[in-house]
Amino acid sequence: MDKRAFKDKVYTELAKVAKAIANPVRLEIIDLLGQGPFTVEQIAGSISQSMANTSQHLQNLKNAKLVQVTKQGNFVLYALASSSVYQTWLSLRTLGIEFNAEVGKVVDDFRQEQHEALPTIHAEQLTTMLAEEEIVVLDVRPEQEFERGHIQHAISMPIHQLKDALKKFAKKKTIVVYCRGPFCVYADEAVALLHNNGFKVLRLEEGYPEWEIKGLPTGK
Repeated sequence: MDKRAFKDKVYTELAKVAKAIANPVRLEIIDLLGQGPFTVEQIAGSISQSMANTSQHLQNLKNAKLVQVTKQGNFVLYALASSSVYQTWLSLRTLGIEFNAEVGKVVDDFRQEQHEALPTIHAEQLTTMLAEEEIVVLDVRPEQEFERGHIQHAISMPIHQLKDALKKFAKKKTIVVYCRGPFCVYADEAVALLHNNGFKVLRLEEGYPEWEIKGLPTGK
């Protein structure tokens, strides 16, 4: 194999990986699978796609070696092939937010519609607050995801349970809400509900996977 053929082959194979993720639905699937394994039914429900369409996208990701299939009893689960797949998604997300102003505008516009322009915080700020202030951290993801791993001292409060649990929280405390990441709407819904009921509330920009990747304290 000469040098030109070598380079053509290498870049062609790498392009297959790029092509596999160059789809909005597949990017959302990768983002979701960062929370852990899911069945195709769970994935389809979460991303609002048909079972057939979801299966096709999963097959594309599987062919590119980006996801793997495992069995748990009678269930077939899809998971990311390795943590590097999720880290690649994080790099792409960061690149998109930094160089495509439309991404940030869409996020800001959506949050403005959900609630007032309330401040958000990042993981490093939360670690300082946990050490210095009396705050409440709420994980509004589904309970299954919380049980796989969560921010240390966080309370599991799936979004559909939050309205009935408001009486449990003191309004003198600041509440920090997080979910799957900056594009997850659970946290925005929780922030709107808490703010409208008179609570001091902040949204954590990162999700649990990013928190774990940073090596910050977790509970499992």
